[in-house]
Amino acid sequence: MKLLQYPLQFLIISSIVILSGCSDRDSRSKNRDQFVRSLLGQMTLEEKIGQMTLYTSGWDVTGPVLNENYREDILAGRCGNLFNAQTVAYNRELQKMAVGQTRLKIPLLFGYDVIHGYKTIFPIPLAEACSWDLNMIRRSAQLAAREAASAGLNWAYAPMVDICRDPRWGRIAEGAGEDTYLGALIAAARTKGFQGDSLSDPLTLAACVKHFAAYGAPEAGRDYGTVDLSERTLREVYLPPYRAALEAGAASVMTSFNEIAGIPSTANRFLLKDLLRNEWKSDALVVTDYTSINEMVNHGYAADEKQAGELALSAGVDMDMQGGVYQNNLKKSVEEGVVAEKLIDEAVMRILRFKYDLGLFDDPYRYLDEEREKVNTFSNEMMEHSLSMARESIVLLKNTPVNGKRLLPLTMETGIIGLIGPLGDNPVDMLGTWHASGDPSRVTTVLKGLEKALPDCDIRSVKGCGTTGTDRSSLEEAVRIAQQSDIVILAVGESYDQSGEAASRSYLGLPGIQQEMVERVAATGTPVIVLLMAGRPLTIGWIADNVPAIVNAWHLGTRAGDAIADVLTGRYNPSGKLVVSFPRNVGQIPVYYSMKSTGRPMDPANQYTSKYLDTPNKPLYPFGYGLSYTTFKYSGITLNNSRIGMADTLKASVVVTNTGYRPGEETVQMYIRDLVGSVTRPVKELKGFEKILLKPGEEKEVVFTLTSDDLRFYTAEMKYAAEPGKFRILIGTSSEDCREAEFELTL
Repeated sequence: MKLLQYPLQFLIISSIVILSGCSDRDSRSKNRDQFVRSLLGQMTLEEKIGQMTLYTSGWDVTGPVLNENYREDILAGRCGNLFNAQTVAYNRELQKMAVGQTRLKIPLLFGYDVIHGYKTIFPIPLAEACSWDLNMIRRSAQLAAREAASAGLNWAYAPMVDICRDPRWGRIAEGAGEDTYLGALIAAARTKGFQGDSLSDPLTLAACVKHFAAYGAPEAGRDYGTVDLSERTLREVYLPPYRAALEAGAASVMTSFNEIAGIPSTANRFLLKDLLRNEWKSDALVVTDYTSINEMVNHGYAADEKQAGELALSAGVDMDMQGGVYQNNLKKSVEEGVVAEKLIDEAVMRILRFKYDLGLFDDPYRYLDEEREKVNTFSNEMMEHSLSMARESIVLLKNTPVNGKRLLPLTMETGIIGLIGPLGDNPVDMLGTWHASGDPSRVTTVLKGLEKALPDCDIRSVKGCGTTGTDRSSLEEAVRIAQQSDIVILAVGESYDQSGEAASRSYLGLPGIQQEMVERVAATGTPVIVLLMAGRPLTIGWIADNVPAIVNAWHLGTRAGDAIADVLTGRYNPSGKLVVSFPRNVGQIPVYYSMKSTGRPMDPANQYTSKYLDTPNKPLYPFGYGLSYTTFKYSGITLNNSRIGMADTLKASVVVTNTGYRPGEETVQMYIRDLVGSVTRPVKELKGFEKILLKPGEEKEVVFTLTSDDLRFYTAEMKYAAEPGKFRILIGTSSEDCREAEFELTL
C-alpha cells in the first residue's frame, strides 16, 4: 500500500493488511474492517457526516466545474463523494484536494449515471434486453465500465432493474421490460459486467442497483408517483431483480422516489432493514436518489428536513445524494439524542469499506490515468460492440408482401429511396435517454448508414416535421420526395428526451404531427417501411393496419445508423424479441403477457365476460414477439415424464427447424402455467429460453429442464414453495405462439 500520504495513526493497521497477504476473502474482509474501524475511531462527527454526503459537480462550456461551496466542503471534510465529476484531469485535481489538503486524507468517490455507455453509447437498456443475449448485455456493461473508469469514475448508478408494465412511464427505457424472470437474469448480467471479478480493478465500476423498490409501478405511469402493491405482488413481481443483482455482488443500492403502502422508500424500514439487511443479508451501501430525503416533506411523511434525515438514517440510508440534509441537520439530531451516533458509525463503516474495496485507500489515483483514458475512449472495441449490440436489439414487427414480394430486406442496388422523418438524419436522438457523455459527432445516423450500405442508390432525405410541434414547412417536400421514390423509409418516433426520467406521457401515439405525415406519405402509393425509434412501446395501430413493413429500432446509440442499415439491407437478419408488450391503445394499459384469469375469462360469444367493447384484450404485439427474414417450424413438445416429484427433474424438448432460405437466430421460449393454486396464478410465466442459430434446412432439439424450484410462488400462507398439482408447459416463438403439454407435480 502507498502509506506515506496517510496519517501516522494508519500505519499499524495498514501494516497488518500488508503482512497478512489477504490470502482469501475472509482475511481480506477482516483486514479491511480493522483498517476502517481504526480510521473511523479518529473521525469527528462532522467528518463522519461528510462521508455520508454526496454532492454534484457541474459542467460549463469550458469543461467540468465545481460549486465553490462544495470545494470548501471537500477541504473541510464535509463532503466525501461527488457525482458528475468526470475526466481524468479534473478528477485528479479534486482527489488531490481530498488526499492532500484534508486532515484524514480520505479519498473522494466519483459516481455517474453510466446507464448504457459513457462516451461510446450502446442501445438503451430496454432495447438491449430485446436481444435476449445475456453475454452481450453483460459485455455492454463491462465495456461501459471500462470507458467510464478510464475517465476517472468509480461508481455507476446502474443497473436500473425496475419491472415496468406501464409504458406511459418514461423510465421504462432504462429497464428490461415487463417480465420478472428475464429482468432478474439481466440484472445479474449487468451487475457482473460493471463490477468484473474485483472492485479494485481500475477498469471496473461499482454497481448501484436501483430504484429500491418498485419504482416502475407508479399510479397512472407518472414518474415519482405513488406505488401501492400487495406484499405478494411486490415479492413475486418486483423484488426478484433487485435480489438477483445483489446476489451477483452489487456493491450498492439506490432508494427510489416513490412510496410503497404509504411509506416513502427512503425511510422504509421494511425495505432497508427487514428485507435488505435481515432477510437478504446484504451489507451493500445504501444511497438515496437525488434529494429524495428532502422530498419526504412533500410526501407529508416528515414535518421538515431535519426529521426527514432522522427517518432516513433510522431506516438504513447511508448516503444523502445532493440534498444536504445529513450535512445540515444530523449533528444537531445526535446532540439532541434523537438519533444515536452508532447509526452514523454503521453508515460510515459501509462507505469506508466501499472505498476500500475500490482500492482507493491503496491508491487514490488508481482510476486516474490519462493514457488509459485516451486508449479506451471510443476504442475500436467499444465501437464494434456498439454496432453488434444495436443489431441484436432491433425487432422486426411486420413484413407482409406487397404484390407478392416483401419489402424487407431491401434488394435494390440502384433507385431512389426516400428517407423521410425527423429521425432520419438526427445524431442526438439516436443516443437515447441518459446518454451520459455521448458525443453526437461520433454517431452514425440512419442517412449515413444507408449511404454507406447502398452507395449506388439515390437517397433523398427530408425531415417532413419534427418530433414535437406543428411545423409543416417541409411536409409538402416530404410528400413530393415520396412520390418520386421507389421506396420510402419513414424514420419516426420519439426524441431522446421524450422518454426517460420526468418524461411520462399520457398519449403514446407518434408525438407532434408525425402521424399526419405518415398518413400523407402512405397515401402517395409508394411502398413504405416504417422505422420506429423510441424509448418505449408506442401505440401504432394505424401503422400496423396500413403499412406493410415495420422495424422497431428503439434508440440504438453511437452506431445506430450502421446497425439499422445492416438490418434493412439484410446484411444482418433481425433476431430481437420484445420484452414489453405493445398496447393497441392507452386504454389497455396495463397489458402484459402474465396477467391472471378472471372468474369470467374473455369469451367473444358471451357479453358478460372480461373484455372491452371497443378493442381486443390482447396487445398489438405481445411479449416475446419478433420476426425474422427466415421462418422457423416447431415440433410438438416431448416430455420425459408426465409426473414428477418434488425432487425430480422434468425435461421438455422441441425440435426447431429453419424452413426459410437464410440463416437466422431464434429465441425459443418456455412458459409454465400452474392450473390450480392456493392463490390464483398467472396465465403463463417465462421459465426458460435459448437463443439458437440455424442454417436453412437445419434443425435443432432444444431441451429445457424444470424442477419444483422453478414452480415456487408465495402461497396463501406467504410461504415460498411449490404446491402439488397439474401444470401446463408452453414452448414457442412468443408468449402467444406456443405448443402445449401438461404434467403433474406430486409430493
